[in-house]
Formats: sequence, structure tokens, C-alpha cells
Amino acid sequence: MEVRLDGKVVLVTGATQGIGLAIAEMLARSGAEGLLITGREPTRGKAAAASLCEMGTPTEFVAADLADPEAPAQLVAACLSRFERIDGLVNAAGLTDRASFLDADLDDWEALFAVNARAPFFLMQAAIADMVKRGQGGAIVNILSINAHCGSPELAVYSATKGALATLTRNAANAHRFDRIRVNGINVGWTDTPAERIMQAQTLGHGPGWLDAANAAQPFGRLLTPNDIANLAVFLLSDAAGPMTGAVIDQEQSVIGANR
Repeated sequence: MEVRLDGKVVLVTGATQGIGLAIAEMLARSGAEGLLITGREPTRGKAAAASLCEMGTPTEFVAADLADPEAPAQLVAACLSRFERIDGLVNAAGLTDRASFLDADLDDWEALFAVNARAPFFLMQAAIADMVKRGQGGAIVNILSINAHCGSPELAVYSATKGALATLTRNAANAHRFDRIRVNGINVGWTDTPAERIMQAQTLGHGPGWLDAANAAQPFGRLLTPNDIANLAVFLLSDAAGPMTGAVIDQEQSVIGANR
């Protein structure tokens, strides 16, 4: 089976590091015709775009903060301006701030839902509108979280945002299946990303040894990597996934519902 994205233009959020960047790189290696990537840090974003261009895929970087309600429309407009279409969308950007039932406040709620649910919804809305207008179908992949099933206490609000996006994934898939637009999601398990390293070592105070301890505790001896997620995401975007739509896949090392 060959997973290819030849001739496809894809917009990827959160693509300046971690999972989003790994997906963008995998798309470039899989023959994508054009990429629009976005993130909050211009220096890192421009470097990522230059690297992707060197891989042979024309890439445009647009700095954006998805907490801004206008950002989704601006990103889609930029993609259409540069490449004249959107064949695929990956919502990989997300906040992972901790907020439990006892300590969450309105600012936590609004910030997490703005980036993790509202922005993906309006990005999907704008991308789907272009796909329907052109009548050529398309594919969307939403990067979710295994925490959408419940989540630990300190991730109450974060988990709720991912649960909301999981429902929107299925709703969009159902609404636009006859437009040949496929919408799928990945419930990502614990992954070793740059942001997670900062969160664990510094923000949560677990120190530099946290990763070795975390790897040793996993069934397969390591956390997931961004490339693990990228492999699945690019498959779901490609024609190799066939007519598969409305799937929310648990990419995790434990089995949901099993006695541990």
C-alpha cells in the first residue's frame, strides 16, 4: 500500500513543532503539492516553512493565534490566495493547560475552548465550504486526545474540549459524506513532544528524569512520538483510507474499557 498526497493542498495548524510539524513533514515526503502551516511564533514558523520548501513542497507560513476569533477565516483565505484550493485540513494545534473542577475559572474555560474547539470548528466550516464549492471532495483530520473519554482530574476542561471536537468530527463527517468530504479524528495518547517536555519537566516540576520514567512505564517501552501520529494522520488524509469517515481512532497503548 502506497500512501500518497500527490496534487493535494493541505492546511495544517500547530505545524511549527511537535505533532503538527511531523504531519507537515510527512505530507511533504508523501508528495503534497502545497502546504499552508501556521503557529504563533514567526521565527520557528518561517524556519519550518523553509525546511518544507527544501523538501520540495511549496509551503506558506502564516503566523496566527487561534484564540483570535478572526484567525480561522484569515488562514483559509491565505491558503486560497496562495494555492487556490484546500484539499485537506489538519487541526493539530491545541492548548493543554491544566484546569480541574475545583480550580478552573472562566479564563481557563474560555481559553481552552477557544483554541481547542471553536477554532477547529470554524476552520472546518471554511474548508468544507471551499470543498463543497469545488465539488472535488476533501479530507479533514482532527488531532484529539485519549482524554476525550474522561481524562484525569486536572484535565477536566481540556478533556471537555477534546470531547466536543470528537463530536464535531462525527457531525461534520455525517453532514458532508455525500459531498465526498471525509472527516476523521485521532485520540492521541501520551506523546513525547517539545511542549510535553516543558510541561512535565518545568511546569509540573517532574524534572529532567521524567521521560525515562514515563518510557519505562509504557507497555511498548516508550511514549508515542510525533511521527507515530503523523503516519496515521497522513494515511487518513490519503486515498489509501478509502471512503472511511466519521472514525475517531484511539492511538494509545492501553485499551479503553479494559481492567488495567
